[in-house]
Amino acid sequence: MTSTTSNRARKIIVGNWKMNPSGPSDAKKIFTKIVAGAGKYKNVEIVVCPPAVFLGILAAPASTSKLRLGAQDGFYETEGAYTGSISMSMMKSLGAEYVIVGHSERRNTGETDEIINKKIKAGLKQGLKIILCVGEKVHDENGEYLKVLQSQLLQALSGVNKKYFSQIIVAHEPVWAIGALAKTSDTLESFAHNRLFIKKVLADIVGKKIGLTIPILYGGSVGLKNSKEFLVAGGADGLLVGRVSLIPDDFIKIIQVADSLK
Repeated sequence: MTSTTSNRARKIIVGNWKMNPSGPSDAKKIFTKIVAGAGKYKNVEIVVCPPAVFLGILAAPASTSKLRLGAQDGFYETEGAYTGSISMSMMKSLGAEYVIVGHSERRNTGETDEIINKKIKAGLKQGLKIILCVGEKVHDENGEYLKVLQSQLLQALSGVNKKYFSQIIVAHEPVWAIGALAKTSDTLESFAHNRLFIKKVLADIVGKKIGLTIPILYGGSVGLKNSKEFLVAGGADGLLVGRVSLIPDDFIKIIQVADSLK
């Protein structure tokens, strides 16, 4: 499943497992169920991003399925004295084809736009597809939050060679709508507006011809109840699914919905 112009009409469904489940046996069980249930759907690009320690054990079943593996993060240096860090090349060697960069939970630990930019360039150099997360902490009525999105995009993609933009996917994840304590997702109208704004910024960065082809995903309290609405009325090119992606039956139903929209 390569991110070329020809397949970008397909919806992209990404499951971010975050720091779950607790052990390898559970990880394999969940992934095996998703593979079995989602294997018949041909019109959707499916990516599962487990914790890095599980990538290796899930690589074999992934290789014989339509599912692809992604990493939740990666360091920008290839090797060296960086205790606890895992390089992009290491992630790739474990079977990852995608990597999430700039997730709000990483930004909350102090990750800056400069670091995100370095990670993007490192991931692209390794041939990984980048899922770049951008999002505002506060959604004000005056639209000041759009400056936050614009700044994040400009800084994250600064200096990225034009030839690599076919490997870029952007996920808009409003920070206020993420996590177990989130009270609500974004509205369809708001996301549709934000999607167009992000497309405009991307067109300004890399040109209209390429910028308008970059997929924009929605992430933020995505579940069975609102997945179809965001894909249809919201115009999302796909979804970044959090905790629901750990529930195989529900995740497969979201994939089924996306597949039916081809």
